[in-house]
Amino acid sequence: MLTFLGFAMIATFLVLIMLKKMSPIAALVLIPALFCVFAGKGAHLGDYVIDGVGKLAPTAAMLMFAIVYFGVMIDVGLFDPIVKGILRFCKADPMRVVVGTAVLAAIVSLDGDGSTTFMITVSAMYPLYKRLGLSLVVMTGVAATANGVMNTLPWGGPTARAATALKLDAADIFVPMIPALAVGLLSVFVLAYVLGLRERRRVGTLVLPSGADEEPELVTVGTGTGAGAGAGAGAGAAAGEGTAVATAAGAGTGVPSAGSGAPASGGDAGEEGFQGLDPQRATLRPRLYWFNAGLTVALLTAMIMELLPIPVLFLLGAALALTVNFPHMPDQKARIAAHADNVLNVAGMVFAAAVFTGVLSGTGMVKHMADWLVGAIPEGMGPHMALVTGLLSLPLTYFMSNDGFYFGVLPVLAEAGAAHGVSPLEIARASLVGQALHMSSPLVPAVYVLVGMAKVEFGDHTRFTVKWAALTCLVVLAAGMVFGII
Repeated sequence: MLTFLGFAMIATFLVLIMLKKMSPIAALVLIPALFCVFAGKGAHLGDYVIDGVGKLAPTAAMLMFAIVYFGVMIDVGLFDPIVKGILRFCKADPMRVVVGTAVLAAIVSLDGDGSTTFMITVSAMYPLYKRLGLSLVVMTGVAATANGVMNTLPWGGPTARAATALKLDAADIFVPMIPALAVGLLSVFVLAYVLGLRERRRVGTLVLPSGADEEPELVTVGTGTGAGAGAGAGAGAAAGEGTAVATAAGAGTGVPSAGSGAPASGGDAGEEGFQGLDPQRATLRPRLYWFNAGLTVALLTAMIMELLPIPVLFLLGAALALTVNFPHMPDQKARIAAHADNVLNVAGMVFAAAVFTGVLSGTGMVKHMADWLVGAIPEGMGPHMALVTGLLSLPLTYFMSNDGFYFGVLPVLAEAGAAHGVSPLEIARASLVGQALHMSSPLVPAVYVLVGMAKVEFGDHTRFTVKWAALTCLVVLAAGMVFGII
């Protein structure tokens, strides 16, 4: 009964948000509360929710202060050189923009934190997508999938969990998986290239007129319809894959809106086409650039070395960044207010997700679902438990937290594999396969940072991304088998 209710609850949630019948926050709260009553555990709902909130509170705190910290860094111009470099590479070509998104997300993912990756990637790429009229779900889908592949780094979480659960060395799990993961990352770049070509055909490409002070003009290529890109009309209609163009980023971030009339040329416009971030915004602090760069490097280093809990590091970093860059109280309040919308949206989503995870775990639904899936494995598949683990990692890491999968399900799979002579190392490596899909799970707080900053509906992101992320997972699994790793 609990198995059926668990699958029904997840299916109901996904269907309602993808059809936009409910907002994600409402669905994350009301649907599990209803199914908790159906399971006959309504009297314990409060305990489940409090338990879930307690477990996710540190994550919510980390995201809140991380958004403030990186928001301030964007305001003061720390990432402007990155944006300029990407603009030079992209040259206002939709294909290059999408590929650049994948490359940037993969590089920034080296810090091991998905929230950081998404904040930097969206901040850099959002203006380009808006001005060229590209589909924003392409940006979120490519970024999430690239980050999912890179999330398998030993300090990213899943590898460490697998090593801990099976009492193995993380290096023994990860290092042999590098060739398969490299193939997976290459497949993400190929996917970005294909999606970029499709966007180029849809909207055209941007070319520069001869006059340096003139606004770039969007012209038709291939079968695209093209769209004017004059001042105030840069966004166009990026309704690809069923998503509407979102409003521009919040005031104070330095990201010009489509109709703001922000400078699109000038300076080095002849090389880049247009500026993604307003180079004249009042919040820039060029004299403090190296301080901010050093602070960010120190923060990320401390996070990787685990000198302090991540929420504490971002809390200290945000306080220091605000104090040094904006010593006057009114300016500090203005910066906090400028990013309050993102903070409230993401923190609210995390606490709402705590209801979902609390009910899923507290009622025992998640355990019954996992036991049912493991029990459904045919006896003849025993010698192929590594392959089975890889395939199961797709749905299980999507519908469960990484903790639930690696500490609850993986040991059972490893035990079943050992009975048929399959090494725990092979099982552990196969368990990493589903991470590209996991990063778009509604149970991953970082994905709400991604869709929130990109102004994309979570349902649109899910509908677009799941198929490509699942395909990437299967590519990693196939590569692992071809190389004899799994």
